[in-house]
Amino acid sequence: MFTYDRTGSQLLFDYLSEIHEQKSVILNTNLEFSQWVNVLYDQRMTTARIGRLTHHVELILFPGINNRLRESSINATLSRISSQEAGNNG
Repeated sequence: MFTYDRTGSQLLFDYLSEIHEQKSVILNTNLEFSQWVNVLYDQRMTTARIGRLTHHVELILFPGINNRLRESSINATLSRISSQEAGNNG
């Protein structure tokens, strides 16, 4: 997962503050707001950033399984591991 350092997080915050209510922003993420602090470095700035982004927002949620994850070969690997663990525990 990509994470911002302090400087990068501050620059992103400054940019979003500068364009707040002046420009449109389209943001695509698979993280819940509560997890943004793990990427954006600082709890206080993350909370302020979310506040600015959600002030006048049209939030579109896509529930369900991520298609890329569903089609990934990792699912077969995870299923095989789960089966092996079930066999070892049973």
